[in-house]
Parts: sequence; C-alpha cells; structure tokens
Amino acid sequence: MPAPTPTTDRPPTAPDGPTGRLATWLADTTLDRIPAQVRERAAHLVLDGLGCALIGAQLPWSRTAAEAVLAMEGAGETPVIGWGRTTSAPAAAVLNGTFIQGFELDDYFPRAPLHSASLVLPALLSTASHTAAVSGADFLRAAVLGFEVGPRVGFALNGPEMLARGWHSGSVFGTHAAAAAAAALRGLDAAGFEDALGLAGTQSAGLMAAQYEAMSKRMHHGFASRNGYYAAGLAEAGYTGIKRVFERPYGGFLATFGEGHHPDAAQITKDLGVVWNTEKITVKIHAAMGGLHPAIDAALALAAEHHLSADSVERIRIDIPEAIYHHGWWVPERPLTTIGAQMNIGYAVAVALLDGHVRPEQFHDARIDADDTWKLIARTEVHLDNDTKDPAWPEPGYNTRVTLTVRGGTTVARSLNQPHGGPDDPLTNAEIRDKYRALTARVIDPARSAEIERLVLDLEAQDSITDLVDLLAAPVRGALD
Repeated sequence: MPAPTPTTDRPPTAPDGPTGRLATWLADTTLDRIPAQVRERAAHLVLDGLGCALIGAQLPWSRTAAEAVLAMEGAGETPVIGWGRTTSAPAAAVLNGTFIQGFELDDYFPRAPLHSASLVLPALLSTASHTAAVSGADFLRAAVLGFEVGPRVGFALNGPEMLARGWHSGSVFGTHAAAAAAAALRGLDAAGFEDALGLAGTQSAGLMAAQYEAMSKRMHHGFASRNGYYAAGLAEAGYTGIKRVFERPYGGFLATFGEGHHPDAAQITKDLGVVWNTEKITVKIHAAMGGLHPAIDAALALAAEHHLSADSVERIRIDIPEAIYHHGWWVPERPLTTIGAQMNIGYAVAVALLDGHVRPEQFHDARIDADDTWKLIARTEVHLDNDTKDPAWPEPGYNTRVTLTVRGGTTVARSLNQPHGGPDDPLTNAEIRDKYRALTARVIDPARSAEIERLVLDLEAQDSITDLVDLLAAPVRGALD
C-alpha cells in the first residue's frame, strides 16, 4: 500500500543539500520501493521491539516510571503497552520507549550506536492513536524509514565518538529516526519532512553518566521518541523547524554536536535507497549493553572450547576500544544496580563464565550481589586498546579481545569484532522469532503471544493495526516477579 498522499507537494529549501535530499527521499519512498527482504526484516525488527516492550513493561523500574508519568499526565487516548491504561500520546511515547529499553534486550546499530525500535515504534504508536485508518502497510513503511534515518545521522556524526565524549549517542541522533517515522505516518511532503528533521535536531539530548545507577538511562530513547513525535506533529501543523539542519555551519546539528570529531554530512544520503541499514540492525541475544556482547561471546566460546569452569579461571583480561571502554568499564563497587551491571563489562563477562549465559535472571539483586561474581570481578582487568585488530574489522568501536589465565599459568584468548547478531553474523529471522517467543513466554499467555506474532509478520496485509494495539495494551506479568 502506498504512503498517505501529502496534502501539498512543497520542496525542501535546498533540494540538493543533505537535508533536502533526505527529506525528498522520505516523502517519495513508497512501500513498493522498499525491497521485499527489507520489509520482511523490518517486520521481524518490529516483532523483536514489541517483545522487548512486553517483557519490559512491568519491571520494577518500569513500574516506577509508569506510575510517575501516569500520575502527572493522567488518562488519554494512547495505550501504554502491558498496562491496560491509556495516557497522552507524548507520555505514552516516553513510557513505551522506556519499556523497550527496559532490559537491555533491544536492538542496536554498532557503527552508529542507537536503539532503533525504542525510538521508532513508540512514536508510531502514539501517532497512530489519533491518525485515522492506519494500516499495517502504512505502519511498516514508516518503521522502515525511521530505521533508515537513525543510522545515517549517526554515521554523519561519527556516533562512537559521541559515546566516548559522554553523550548517549542514540538519544542524540535518535530524534530524527522517530521524527521521520512519525512524519511518514502523517503523510508529510518534503518540506514538512525538512521541518520535522529540524524540529527533531533541536530537541536532541542525553548524558551517558546515567549508565552507572540512574533509572533515567532506560528513558532516554523514550524521551527522543516523544520529541520525534512532537517534531512531526508540529511540522504537520505548519510550525517550522530549522531549515537545512544538517548543513548549517552555526548552530546546525552536525556542526554543534560534532564539534571536535569531524562530522561528514555526505553520510546522510550516501547510497540512499541502495544500501538499506534496516538489514544491518543488530538483534541482541544477551541482556546487556551491546558493546559488551563481543566480550560475552568470546568468554563463552573460550569456556566451551577449553572446557573451562569459572573456578579454573585465575585472571581475566579484556582489551577493548575507546567507545566501549568509556561506556562499558569502571571498577564496580557493591552494591551494583541492575543498570550498572548491564553496562559493566567486568560483571557481564564474570556472570557469563559463571552461569553460561547473560539473561534476565542474571540481573536479580541476589545474583548481582553474589560472592562468586565479585570474586571473579576482582580477578578482572580491562584495558583500553584501540589497536585490538585481530581479527580486523573496518568498522570502528567493537574489536574486543578476552584473555583467560587458567590454573597452571596457561593463557587462552579469543578476539571478536562483533557478536552473533552483528552485521556480518546476523540473527536469522527464525532466531528472532525464537527470541520473541522465549521473552513473551515469561509475561503473557501463548495464544496472545502467537496472535501478536502473526499480526506483526503479516503487517502488509492488515487493513488496520487496531487489533495489534489492543493485544499490546492488555496487562502483562512482571518478568522478575
């Protein structure tokens, strides 16, 4: 089904510039111009994001967020996933994004670190709640456009540099992903997309110090989703945003946020409509920050290959590049919060060696504070090494080496440039479905889970997303109860 027809056909202010070319492409790209395999992958990414929302909706910190936001905002028209409640559309975007990010199980994009589903899906659900006759095809097209925009802005900004400087990169350039998706659902023309992108850029924010103990880290992408929702709505109403937001030399998005690390506006539209970033979004298999996954995979592979138990490991050395070092390592202290454990490479590798996996059950308070974990963390050292290139990978930021010293002084090492699920080793669609089923089995009944899966994977054939939204909105069980 084609995109909604814009009520006007206004061009952007500079059609040949990066902002103008992107805005024009967004306005002109109909669903049938998106390759079939990209649409299929996008539907699976939607399924993964919704599975993360369902398991995240009734976590302890999610309940705190929901109770606070609902008390401030009250009732509205937009469902809050897993709560059986409604609230205002902006508030629902914040909460639904917070739930998707709730357990560090949602997707990420290695080259331009952001979490696409937690940005795009809440903005779409909030937009759909007061937009007439949203079909599954409309929803899927808008999701793909959001999935494409976020990484491109991250490429232009040199996203890993944002993390190294202390910005929460995804919530900085994720506003554009949310705005593009919401604007697509509203059927904006190219000039409207330009305004939406400009309004999104001026709302970008996010400080990475939230990773140590603050609940707010889980809400950052929800804030960005809300801001993208607002950007599209304001643009549709005729409220203008920053024109040519990506190329303005003073106060423009790249010039300001990219100061000191050489932003490249050409990346915004490089291979636009030819290379589809949707296919390169990484789906997680571990409940931890994405930059830790290569170390987790390497540790598990070494333990399996050499038949090692955690008791036989005398020392752990982890070599990682700058973005992961700053984002994922500090010497942890007891008590360590759940968010801190999910961000800390020392904890993640220790618990992987002890338990053989890194799942939600590894982040109960009792597991985090167990003595065996802290004994292994005490034998762990982490080093900054920007030359960890065995094997080499042309993309920045994820090359990781884990070296284990075992009893008797023998050392074994494994280097990885990306985890299973990464761009060169993606999860299959079948693996994504298996992940969704395993997650939702913890919080909803099998029939409901199966019907959500059916509707999402058959989005293009759905005349309306109403049935899907109703299934998502009903209350769920608490994953940690």
